[in-house]
Amino acid sequence: MSSRTEEFLNHINGEWVRSLGGRTFDNINPADTRDIVGRFQASGAADAEAAVAAAASAFDGWRHTPLSKRCQVLLKAATYLEEHAEAFGHELTREEGKSAALGRDEFLRAAQTFRFYAVEAQTLGGETYPQDDAGLEVYSRREPLGVVSVISPWNFPASIPARKLAPALVTGNTVVFKPSSDAPLSGLRLTEALVQAGLPKGVLNFVTGAAGDVGPIITTSEAIRAITFTGSTQAGEHIHRSVHLTTRLQMELGGKNPLIVMEDADLDQAVELTIKGGFSLTGQACTGTSRVLVMSAVRQAYTEKLLARVAGLKIGPGDQPGMDLGPLATAKQLRTVMEYIAIGRGEATCLCGGERLTDGIYEHGYYISPAIFTDVKPTARIAREEIFGPVIALMEVESFAQAMAIANDSRYGLSAAIATRNPRYMHDFTQEIQSGTVKINRTTTGNLINAPFGGVKHSSTSTFRESGRAGLEFFTQTKMVYRGL
Repeated sequence: MSSRTEEFLNHINGEWVRSLGGRTFDNINPADTRDIVGRFQASGAADAEAAVAAAASAFDGWRHTPLSKRCQVLLKAATYLEEHAEAFGHELTREEGKSAALGRDEFLRAAQTFRFYAVEAQTLGGETYPQDDAGLEVYSRREPLGVVSVISPWNFPASIPARKLAPALVTGNTVVFKPSSDAPLSGLRLTEALVQAGLPKGVLNFVTGAAGDVGPIITTSEAIRAITFTGSTQAGEHIHRSVHLTTRLQMELGGKNPLIVMEDADLDQAVELTIKGGFSLTGQACTGTSRVLVMSAVRQAYTEKLLARVAGLKIGPGDQPGMDLGPLATAKQLRTVMEYIAIGRGEATCLCGGERLTDGIYEHGYYISPAIFTDVKPTARIAREEIFGPVIALMEVESFAQAMAIANDSRYGLSAAIATRNPRYMHDFTQEIQSGTVKINRTTTGNLINAPFGGVKHSSTSTFRESGRAGLEFFTQTKMVYRGL
């Protein structure tokens, strides 16, 4: 445990500063709550207003900065992250709970994201349009929006903001960045990397604090031209109702992601897909597997294999090697998951897990054993509501058609997977599943840096996707030019 609590500051208008109200909050290690990872600024409306004003003032200069120089900032920041990935990954483990290896890899992914956008941005341009007037040239320009708000979650506190910050900055926008208060240090390290890479003052402003104190300013201000948000559907709906007509939205929200196990599936592979999709990151991924629809012909064999695999999982601190599950990230999340487990015990049959772990290495952490429920009805709350923890609902189905009907009977549509060898099932699943991401013999989790990512229904605003070239397009607007010769 740390012997000294370090205080971390906001970054506003090129300066590292304390909050104007002088208040702070502690960032706690979920594996050992006696360990304070750092002390952060509990910012208020005045701090947020200063950040927005600084970004607005810096916009004109940044948008006129040559593209090559903006790209160079991302490349330098990527190198900085790569050089510090081990140390920053360890910090991520302390504040969020995932393994040290995953923490390191997340910062390496953030660096890879910066490098991708430094290259891809150089291919983004306008178009020319044929027409009949020999004395007229018609073409489009891609231009930045202005001040954008980046609001990121705690479960991927480096990689998710990286895929928002990089395209926003490289296209000439200025940014107000608010990370989750449950994992702010990783966001600070991203900011630190970009600042040391040469960003002019005011281009990137980093503000920590409660959403209720900071959020209204960085979402409803008329100066905010775009908001990119990852979080709960409830919070996303609130932002959507609050913004101005001219504010563009990009939202990645909740999920209740199904895995369908067909009668012809490789059951060992299906079990691995279930474990990795449902229990990696302790079930705290918006694309995590939370519903498994298994054909009756293989239900018993699949369930036996799954329970045997779950029994061998190791639970413990992320900084200890060989752990399969770490703690839940916050006390609030622990309470939520335990409440859903209690609900599940009244709705279905708990085959294993769902217990709070408190002895030995678990004494001071937010640990639970992974839970598997069976005899789950499609109407059960644990089959319909996002839990965001290591809880899987098994539902037996008699046919592909029934499996698809249940899979699609959800307000969410973020990610979905199927385990099968049959090309017809693969084809029909791809065609009929109501999901933004479709996986065949792969986990519901994971997405490429260079591919668009987002959901349908209540998993997104169904407007702009994140990642890949779509990320650049969100942060730019088209201007049409008619030029007489």
